Amino acid sequence: MLRIPGMPLLPGTLFREVSKVYYPKSQTLLNFRGIPMLNDRQNSIPVDPAGIVVDISCPPANAQALYPPRSGPRLPPWLAYDKKVLSFKAYFKQTLQENFHAPYMVRHVKVYYYLEDGTLEIHEPKVQNSGIVQGCVLHRQRVPKPPPCDNEFLSITDLNVDTTVQIFDRFYHIVDCDTFTRTFLNKRGIVVPDPVMAAVDPAEAVRNRVVARASNPAEKRHPFAQFLKYDRQVLKFQAYWDDRTDMGDVRKLEVCYYLADDTIEVKEAHIRNSGRDGPSVFLKRGKLQREFDGMMLPGQQTPVTLLNVLGSNRNVRYCVDPLNIGNKEILYYTQRDLQIGSVVNVYGRAVVITDMDPFTRQYYRDHYGIEQFTPLSMPTRSDVCKPYDKSGRMLPPFNGWGTYEDSAGNCMSIVIKRPKTDFRKFIKFDRYVLRFGAKMLSTIRENCERIFVISYYMSDDTMQVQEVAVRNSGFLGGVFMKRTRVLMPGQEKFSCKQPQYYRPCNFYIGGTMSIKDFLFHLVSADEFTLMYMEHHPDQFTHSNIELILEKVRKSLEPRMSQFVSSCVPDYQDLEKKMEKRSVFISFESLKGALVALMGNQISDHEIISLCRHFSGEQAAPNACEREKVRASAHLEIKRALWNGRDELMEHFHHINPTNKPFLPESQVRSTLRGFRMPFTLELIDTILSVLNRNDCDDIEVCDLMNFIDVSCTKGCDMPPINYAFELCPKLPFQYKGRVVDFGCLLKALNLPLNLPDSNAQPTKMIGDARIMPPSATADC
Repeated sequence: MLRIPGMPLLPGTLFREVSKVYYPKSQTLLNFRGIPMLNDRQNSIPVDPAGIVVDISCPPANAQALYPPRSGPRLPPWLAYDKKVLSFKAYFKQTLQENFHAPYMVRHVKVYYYLEDGTLEIHEPKVQNSGIVQGCVLHRQRVPKPPPCDNEFLSITDLNVDTTVQIFDRFYHIVDCDTFTRTFLNKRGIVVPDPVMAAVDPAEAVRNRVVARASNPAEKRHPFAQFLKYDRQVLKFQAYWDDRTDMGDVRKLEVCYYLADDTIEVKEAHIRNSGRDGPSVFLKRGKLQREFDGMMLPGQQTPVTLLNVLGSNRNVRYCVDPLNIGNKEILYYTQRDLQIGSVVNVYGRAVVITDMDPFTRQYYRDHYGIEQFTPLSMPTRSDVCKPYDKSGRMLPPFNGWGTYEDSAGNCMSIVIKRPKTDFRKFIKFDRYVLRFGAKMLSTIRENCERIFVISYYMSDDTMQVQEVAVRNSGFLGGVFMKRTRVLMPGQEKFSCKQPQYYRPCNFYIGGTMSIKDFLFHLVSADEFTLMYMEHHPDQFTHSNIELILEKVRKSLEPRMSQFVSSCVPDYQDLEKKMEKRSVFISFESLKGALVALMGNQISDHEIISLCRHFSGEQAAPNACEREKVRASAHLEIKRALWNGRDELMEHFHHINPTNKPFLPESQVRSTLRGFRMPFTLELIDTILSVLNRNDCDDIEVCDLMNFIDVSCTKGCDMPPINYAFELCPKLPFQYKGRVVDFGCLLKALNLPLNLPDSNAQPTKMIGDARIMPPSATADC
């Protein structure tokens, strides 16, 4: 294709080259380091030497640069200098006619020079009440130079501080520029002088001399000066009118005082469901009289006073009083009369001011020095309409049809609406199910041997009861109760009150529940339920370790020696032994001692939570084969054709300038995910678990780079597998709490043992108490 030099790449500017007959296709395959792959690298587009190009480091005009040009891509000016503007401050003098003390007026403007196309724009900042149409003085355009160089346009070499520029028969004198403009011109070798003072406006100088000459100038009150000074400034007060008559109440009002013309407007704030509607204007804006004795009769108040009237019919003569003695002076409310606690006479209605807005407080603080702005309370009345409260609404009794929410929806509105569900709760607790093992309490012996599983769904507070089939028991098993919400016992069914349903806090091991007239005793719970309850101790009190320890501490304080002897019969020198080694007891021993001393004060769930917290058992270490994990990582790297190992190493040098051999796991994980390596989250966790670590549990960087290097070794063949389960199985530790670290439990109780001295020889094992070496335990 042929391109016209200097023209943009648009349709119509390209022509087909007739002489060209060979159109080869680019290579799409590549053999990189012995690996065949697709060649998706794009070649750089050659720059047209005939086109208009520009270097970023070079100025847009013929000006010598102070620094040598940088080597880099050459870009067009509309791209290199996009959004780069030179800003200058200038002024020009406008001649004034028929003004003896000011022959001209100084007007300040801002000159903008756009580097991308060499255009110029002039703006004059707006000054309030100046009387001049200000704003855009010159629209953006290229400005020609004055004759005899009118065939050229203004450039950056013509604009500088302390220079005068002629733009369309008007002379602008530049006095200053911004920091970007000064730096840009200095780098291009153009010396920018310091800012200069602008010319003084003669009219402003005359006004300043008059103000300085007058030592005690008389206050001039121009009728229009107050409007210009205080326009759009309003003092707002909160007030009320006590109209508690037979059919009245307390009216909440807002008093607005306009400083521009000393007028007052009163608005009424209607209370919701008060029965009042329509315009909220209580008093139309105008001057308010201080004294009001009633409405004036027609002709009672006239602009002039007639002293006498002589004659009748057509021959009537009268005399006008020049002193206007009969005229009565009317006093109006001012801003001095409006304070918190003041009573304003609004044409016979006593309006009490109770509070004011922040602007009004600051105004009175600046002009009158008032600092006390304590608001007053507004009186109330028993029959005043209050805001609608849905919680206090009494609904008719539940009739038993459907659910209580369905019947309540028929009473809330005329149009029946379905009950709303908590969608946020559903999204947050979806698939969160608490499962408990239970047995039925019944007078029939066969029912007591039945085994049930109670599932509580936290997304919608529903329950489901399933029976576990037992062979030769006579019961089939399956769904005993469908998923639904269950009412708590002891409630009146046909009542106006909203019924209470079973909540998660009502479930704990050892508790008894009444479900559909059947009694169930909770005897166990799954691992997820126990862990969830332990992670939310504020919702489940039976899993709160602090509350359990406090309860046990109060009960065992006078009987601590009996408790220790029940758990560890061989308590000879127990304190010395605990300093050297750990003491472990079984779950049954601790449960029997606590139940014997506390009875019903402690539940089975609290004992289980206590044993799980002070468990002496540890989970087995994660056994992952390093070579198998490495083979899986190499398989994913080769499958995705990932070759960014050098960039990854460069990034590690960037975030680790001191070349530390180990980095935190969180930093390494974020780096692997940021480089979009072809690893799943499960595979990344498995890789990080098999890498070398130091004492601070940091990961070795060199081991990671050698681990993902596919060029060093061939690696073993690895079929595609599920990295979440098959590569490195992560089985939960389900045997927690069978053995209790008795030493940690005694330290947490922090009670004196008060053990009696005994000469009996200690043994290695007595009953359920065992003494193990310290190497088999962990710090409590």
